[in-house]
Amino acid sequence: MTTRLTANETLTAALARMLAATAKPGQTILLDGPVGAGKTHFARAFIRARQGDLAEDVPSPTFTLVQTYDDPRGTEIWHADLYRLTDPSELDELGLDEALDSAVSLIEWPDRMEELPKGALTVSIQPDANPDLRQIALTGWPDLTRTVERARFAARVGWADAQVLPLAGDASARRYFRLIGDGGSAVLMDDPSGDNARFVAMTHWLRDHDFGAPELLAEDQDAGFLLVQDLGDELVARVLQETPAAAPMIYARITDFLVALHRHPVPDFVSPLDGPTMASQVGLFAEWYPAAAGADPEHAAQIAPLIGQLYAELAADLPPVLGLRDFHAENLIWRGDAPLGLIDYQDAVATHPAYDLVSALQDARRDVAPEIEADSIARYLAATELDQDRFRAAYALMGAQRNLRIMGIFTRLSQRDDKPRYLDFMPRVWAYITRNLAHPALAPLAQVVTALPAPDAQIIKRIRSR
Repeated sequence: MTTRLTANETLTAALARMLAATAKPGQTILLDGPVGAGKTHFARAFIRARQGDLAEDVPSPTFTLVQTYDDPRGTEIWHADLYRLTDPSELDELGLDEALDSAVSLIEWPDRMEELPKGALTVSIQPDANPDLRQIALTGWPDLTRTVERARFAARVGWADAQVLPLAGDASARRYFRLIGDGGSAVLMDDPSGDNARFVAMTHWLRDHDFGAPELLAEDQDAGFLLVQDLGDELVARVLQETPAAAPMIYARITDFLVALHRHPVPDFVSPLDGPTMASQVGLFAEWYPAAAGADPEHAAQIAPLIGQLYAELAADLPPVLGLRDFHAENLIWRGDAPLGLIDYQDAVATHPAYDLVSALQDARRDVAPEIEADSIARYLAATELDQDRFRAAYALMGAQRNLRIMGIFTRLSQRDDKPRYLDFMPRVWAYITRNLAHPALAPLAQVVTALPAPDAQIIKRIRSR
């Protein structure tokens, strides 16, 4: 499939920077087009984007045939101009054939090669009737249309010249990129589903109530792009890893945040996460985990109705509060005395007060000390004056439901989406489930779940192999 665009010099360079953000060692970009089409302009923007602060002059390798560069990611970049190549065997002497396996390679005049590299991206740059424009066609890599749209958006909102760096994503199809320009940095959010309206609405609500959501800098909701304030790299998860002694203070701040959040009326645009919805969601566990672990899915089918029944008995009496849902250390930014920075809250819901507390304290990605969990629950109860026994029972139910659902999601990510890395978190998540099911009020649910195999090393290996 070929992706086409009409581009001026600025958009051509922006496209090169977007491709530079995601290019990996061993990938090759073939730059095709006549003399003066802009191939070297494209290559120069690509290389300088990869080098960032280490950027150096990028001369055309017309006479040297090859120039090599290093980037901060530890990748070597080869820039070849084969216009003056007289014999393809010279490529062996230059070492280009070997470099193709480990470097990011940009090759102008690829038609001089005896054989084109397999899996290469071809960027054809041709003149346009307007001398200020070029016709560009891209073929050979997946997701090219989305890459082009990202470049167009960045150019449209004034960030065409920015360096582009990929940021860690989540389990969704959303992608995140840091744009670094002369005026600072911002984060480009790319949601191919185009479902950014909830994030925008929730951002406005949080900022209007003095919570630490990022400022919206630019948006194209129809295309699925947002440009937001860069809150920095100090994820709470990173601070906890680097300064474990700060954990009690940090979780106290997290708990106080939830107390403050829950004092506000729930906005009318969020969806409910109530008993029936939780029962429906936990169906993911029965759908994916038992069969993958070699157990009977029919047995696990009892879990969803039990969740609904227990919610009605233990949790339905409290009015819902606003829950950010994916509320954990990976989605919080530490900003010292400033309010906690918030990201990934577009799936906010109206739910039980214990839900986000469970999300923060029973973190799939890291251990939270039992005494910190106990202190945080006690701190929340002291501030809200809720019935302690009923809240703790509901907390255990929220923990069981949420973690069973996570087990289903992790299994699905591995088997359907080829993302097996989440399987490593399964033993921790199962330990949370076991701890929650120890609450006497959850005895009927415990009877069903404990009959299923735990995700030991053999079960995880089985799931990974499937």
